[in-house]
Amino acid sequence: MTNKYYEFFCPVKVIAGKAALEHIPFELTGLAAKRPMIVTDKGVRAAGLLDPVIAACEESGLEIVSIYDDVPPDSSTTVVRDIATIYRKEKCDSIIAVGGGSAIDTGKAVNILVSEGGDDIAKYSGAGILKHPLKPFFVVPTTAGTGSEVTSVAVITDEKKGVKLPFTSSFLLPNAAIIDPRMTLTLPPHITAATAMDAMTHAVEAFTCMAKNPLSDAYATAAIKKVSQSLLAVMDNPKDENGRLELAQASTMAGIAFSNSMVGLVHSLGHATGAICHLPHGLCMSLYLPYVLEFNIESIREPLGELLLYLEGPEVYSATPAARRAEASIFAIRKLRDALHKRCELPRTLKETGKVLESQLEAIAEMALDDGSIMFNPREVTKEDALSVLRRAWA
Repeated sequence: MTNKYYEFFCPVKVIAGKAALEHIPFELTGLAAKRPMIVTDKGVRAAGLLDPVIAACEESGLEIVSIYDDVPPDSSTTVVRDIATIYRKEKCDSIIAVGGGSAIDTGKAVNILVSEGGDDIAKYSGAGILKHPLKPFFVVPTTAGTGSEVTSVAVITDEKKGVKLPFTSSFLLPNAAIIDPRMTLTLPPHITAATAMDAMTHAVEAFTCMAKNPLSDAYATAAIKKVSQSLLAVMDNPKDENGRLELAQASTMAGIAFSNSMVGLVHSLGHATGAICHLPHGLCMSLYLPYVLEFNIESIREPLGELLLYLEGPEVYSATPAARRAEASIFAIRKLRDALHKRCELPRTLKETGKVLESQLEAIAEMALDDGSIMFNPREVTKEDALSVLRRAWA
């Protein structure tokens, strides 16, 4: 599993802590930006999460020129084009994306159009198309899960063609990610659980997949430890600012880990399930994680066993014989999922979601095999393998 050669890249400045939002104006002026546009969604605005961002800017004499708050949960090329039009009309010079994965991906795509010109975002789809740095771009995540604030990828739906367009370029990385616990205090329990398990999955897959490396390992293990120590505490006390900050940092660290070491079969199955059954990504991650680890176990015994230390702490780790640690890690993840199911009914099986039919498993398996993540899974996966994992995850 040791790679003789690897690359690690994360040029995003992370600004984190209880007054992180107040630093946005300083970062903007440092890049000569005076007319920022906020890209967000209705839910974020309704929760009052824009208020501290706007207040921070106004206190520094920076005017928020335009606020677009209509980003849908599954952003589309039409939305991106509309926002770019407003950006140009209002003569904005920078973007602040406030929200979850969709708002952040939308901000990335808008930045391509307003920086490169034109109205056709599709022609920039793929990898290596962008050749120049884009406009100043800042991200304020309001969920602690996707890690989009530190990844060089965006996915936007082309509604006319009915396909998801992927965009990959290091120029999509924001200039800074602002991690402030105030932004996740109002997250409902089921979203808190699903997004934290998204981060957990990013980190576990990053630590056990083919392209793992010492630097991504450090971020992955730290993220796993933070989620393990803080998630249930936050579920029981949603206004726990310290716990919220821990989860938000875990999400960012897991994002840095997996964007440098890739992910595996959990993501392939999750992407396919999301596309076919329209289940939220974090839920899919949480659901498939233990079943995929069981499938991969003989290829990842050593790293998976190491994770017991971060999942359960030093006492449990030292009391567990080395030969049993991999199984104990999976047990720890199952135990966490059970605890979440008890608190917010986060589904543990496909059947519990109520949105997946057994007859769809075949199509999910087919689609998962075509997903790029599968290349980095530590064990070869055939269609039969994928199906058997899906059947185990069914009930």
